[in-house]
Amino acid sequence: MRYRYLGNSGFKVSELTYGNWLTHASQVDDAAAIATVHAALEGGITSFDTADVYANQAAEVVLGKALAGQRREGLEIFTKTYWPVAAHGANDTGLSRKHIMDSINGSLRRLQIDYIDLYQAHRFDYETPLEETMKAFADIVRQGKALYIGVSEWNAEQIAAGHALAKQMGFQLISNQPQYSMLWRVIEADIVPTSAALGVSQIVWSPMAQGVLTGKYLPGQPVPSDSRAANDKSNMFIKELMDDRLLTAVQELAPIAADLGLTMAQLALAWTLQNPNVSSAIVGASRPEQITSNLGAVGVTLPAEVMTKIDALMKPFAKTDPALTESPERRLC
Repeated sequence: MRYRYLGNSGFKVSELTYGNWLTHASQVDDAAAIATVHAALEGGITSFDTADVYANQAAEVVLGKALAGQRREGLEIFTKTYWPVAAHGANDTGLSRKHIMDSINGSLRRLQIDYIDLYQAHRFDYETPLEETMKAFADIVRQGKALYIGVSEWNAEQIAAGHALAKQMGFQLISNQPQYSMLWRVIEADIVPTSAALGVSQIVWSPMAQGVLTGKYLPGQPVPSDSRAANDKSNMFIKELMDDRLLTAVQELAPIAADLGLTMAQLALAWTLQNPNVSSAIVGASRPEQITSNLGAVGVTLPAEVMTKIDALMKPFAKTDPALTESPERRLC
C-alpha cells in the first residue's frame, strides 16, 4: 500500500479507502461484510469510509464490528453527517450544532471507537449559518471527538468559505469527498484548483462510475443479475449510464488496460489517482476477491499517451459542468 497526505496536514491516508455505502447492512450479510473488510486490511488498506445515513445507521455498526480488535492507531476512520437519520425528526438532519453533536456521539457509539479521524459534512446546509456549523466542528476537534474535518460534495465557493472560517477558528478543513471518475469530471474546472490553492485534497467516490468502467455491462445485453444495475435499491446513480454508445466506448478501454497488465477496474482507479489533488479513491465490495483485485491499482503511473487515449474515448460522454456539484436547497425533514 502507498499513502498520501490529506490536504495541508500531516495526516496520511491509504491510496485506496474502503467504503461501505450500499453494501454493509444492505446488499451483503454481516459475515460477508466482515470478511471483505478483513481482506482490505490484509491487502494494506487502512482507511475506511462510512456515514450515519448508510443503511440508516446500520452500516456504521457493521464497520465497527468488522474493525473490532484492530490496532486503532493503525486505522483512519471517516464518517459523515447531514442527511436524515433515525426517526427523521425536525433536528435529525442538516448541519446545525444540535445535529452535529448528536450525530458524532451516535457515530462514535455505533463504530465502537473513542474518536473519528476524519469527520465530514455530507452536503452543504443552506438553512444553517455556516459559522454555526464550523463552530460546532471546531468544538468537536477540541473535545478530541474528531481529529480532522472534511466536507463532501461542496462546491468551490463553499469550500473556500468553510476553509476561511475554519482557519479563523483554529482548525483545518483538509478534504472534500466528491464523485470523480473518467465519466464524472465536474470537480476539475473549479473545485480542484480552489482546493489545491487552499491545501484541501479530494477523497473520491464512485471512481469506477458505479461499476460501468469495469466493463461488466455490455452494449445490447441484459445487465448481470447480481450487479448493482439490477438492484432497485442501489441503481439510482447508474441508470443514465446504461447507454449503448457509452457502453461501447467503455469496451474500448479493455485493450488499453490489457496492454498495461491491468483490469479495467484497476485502470479506472489508477486514472483517478493520477490527479495530484486526489489523496485516495474509495472502493466498495461485496466479496473479498473484489478488494484484492482493486489493490492492483496502487502505485500505478499511467503514461501521458494512455491518459490522452482515455480522454479521447471518454470525454464525449463525461459530465464536466461544475454546477452539477450541488446540495439540497432545503432539508428533507
